[in-house]
Amino acid sequence: MTPTVVDRSGPRDWVDTAVRLIDADTQRSADTHLLRYPLPQDWNVALYLKDESTHITGSLKHRLARSLFLYSICNGWITEDTTVIEASSGSTAVSEAYFAKLLGLDFVAVVPRKTSPAKLALIEAQGGRCHLVDRPSEIYTEAQRLADEVGGHYMDQFTHAERATDWRGNNNIAESIFEQMRLERHPVPDWVVVGAGTGGTSATIGRYIRYRRHATRLLVVDPENSAFIGGYETGSCDYQTGMPSRIEGIGRPRVEPSFVGQVVDRMCTVPDAASIAAARHASTVLGRRVGGSTGTNLWGAFSVLADMIAAGRTGSVVTLICDGGERYADTYFDDGWVREQGFDLTGPTAVLDTFAATGRWTAS
Repeated sequence: MTPTVVDRSGPRDWVDTAVRLIDADTQRSADTHLLRYPLPQDWNVALYLKDESTHITGSLKHRLARSLFLYSICNGWITEDTTVIEASSGSTAVSEAYFAKLLGLDFVAVVPRKTSPAKLALIEAQGGRCHLVDRPSEIYTEAQRLADEVGGHYMDQFTHAERATDWRGNNNIAESIFEQMRLERHPVPDWVVVGAGTGGTSATIGRYIRYRRHATRLLVVDPENSAFIGGYETGSCDYQTGMPSRIEGIGRPRVEPSFVGQVVDRMCTVPDAASIAAARHASTVLGRRVGGSTGTNLWGAFSVLADMIAAGRTGSVVTLICDGGERYADTYFDDGWVREQGFDLTGPTAVLDTFAATGRWTAS
């Protein structure tokens, strides 16, 4: 019997070039800043903000997009003539469009038809094309259908986010945070506070904390309508709400495959009005606008800081500025839009003002 040999080896010039281009782009990019949020010195606690808005595409999702492209290229899923498809109406699509353009690839974002023109314009400004669908829940299947139709690759951030990033290090966001904290008074944070969109960031940070044997706890904050906290509470990977989040970038109508609840120490729901009020509050304090998901993060961070103050504990907390607030001038920072959505910011604003003045947390 003649042995069968199947040889699929071939030139890897394009792969070598693609990886080099992405690595070169990384080398041209400085790490993001870790900012200290102003709190009264006599509270003896510190809050730090990892400012992901300074990436070239303006958000935390720049890291994810870079990792997803490297993962897909090195798995042989993306080649020199692959059309890249993603289910995303927001920051991930903007960042993926940037990397597709860098590599000379076509990029299509499958987005709900009701996506704001401003968001579509950001995707298109990076060289992407938007494919509109009527029902938000259809973006996953439509992205896969479109990829099959054109012979492209469906990136599927919601499945691959937690595995595309090397959580042990390699300049991931967790390693960067702990390295930048190294010379602070309390270098190992008591808490890191993040939201979940795909679940990839919380998975990376939670795994890294355990790998490095830090005492840090991970709090994941979840907006209204999101399924993550329900899945965390019940232990169900199939938990669904079927409702979209009004805080862009975080919250999902289903528990996404990349969410790893086992590495999360605590979860809590943050009312949408509180997220918006916190984004506005922090924008005033910082002198620059931050997005709604940053408001969600800060609401959670303030609450654990207040617990520390009440218990007489010193220490530090770290959270993220996910993106800038300029993208939300017509929504979260527009009083008319806020009223139309039925949000009442009075109560959450009072909670934030009390915390800023006294360190006490009065939210129920």
